[in-house]
Amino acid sequence: MKPHERIEVADELGECVLWDDIAGAVWWTDIEGRTLHRLDWETRALMHYPTPARLASFGFIDGRRELIAAFDNGFALYDPLHGTVDTLGRPEGLGKGQRMNDGRVDRQGRFWAGGMMEAEESRSEACLYCVADARIETRVRGIGIANGLCWSPDGTVCYFADSRQGTIWRFAFDPDTGALSGRTEFARSAAGMCPDGAAVDSEGYVWSAQWGGGCVIRYAPDGRVDSVLDIPVSQPTCVTFGGPGRDHLLVTTARCGRAAGETGAGDLFVYNVAVQGLKESRFDIGTWPQAAELEG
Repeated sequence: MKPHERIEVADELGECVLWDDIAGAVWWTDIEGRTLHRLDWETRALMHYPTPARLASFGFIDGRRELIAAFDNGFALYDPLHGTVDTLGRPEGLGKGQRMNDGRVDRQGRFWAGGMMEAEESRSEACLYCVADARIETRVRGIGIANGLCWSPDGTVCYFADSRQGTIWRFAFDPDTGALSGRTEFARSAAGMCPDGAAVDSEGYVWSAQWGGGCVIRYAPDGRVDSVLDIPVSQPTCVTFGGPGRDHLLVTTARCGRAAGETGAGDLFVYNVAVQGLKESRFDIGTWPQAAELEG
């Protein structure tokens, strides 16, 4: 399958692509380029917002203009239009040589995001955090690079990848409490590639961008490889379903590292697919105390 469209942005590290069904727009971040993109679907108008720090992941907020954001050094509310940032907190365990990475809102309105080791590849000391009810809680420890957060259509299964280990994990998920249990190996990437960002479609299949593999793999709910979508660059980073019918697969990519000379590396690729994605959940902000401005 060839791309239906390529949005040329040349991101250093494109990530966290989300479809805003209310505004009819696609949002994604260039982490290392410190830029947030917004593409209006109907007009194809493309806006770019400089971020005050590296924006690793984010989510939409129910009834608010701001985004719930995982910047490299912690969680915040971020208004890209005005550039304002209100800190929610730096999570426990986010130590030296680490930064925040992949994140997503679950079906009950909690925001989850994990950290990653930047400085030492041999260490796995990052954590997975949950933001809800005015608290930041540590849920999983011993992570190398947190990635691929997504949930089954009924919200009872959570998928989570550690890119450093090349593994996607499957957890039983309690929708009421957000508790994770019964971790089992769901899938393991082939040599030379690792699982990055992911999304679940309406049939419960997991679409996982394979960093270094130049493809997106669609896994059946039992972990079997259902199909492989080749991407014309080696470093796809994240996926989501967008468009009015949520029947387009949107794939971010990166040009940092070995992909720097590849045509299209760092661009957003759009594919027509035969399945429909799920509606993006929105963060339930509840009540948060006033906070100081995030230091970049």
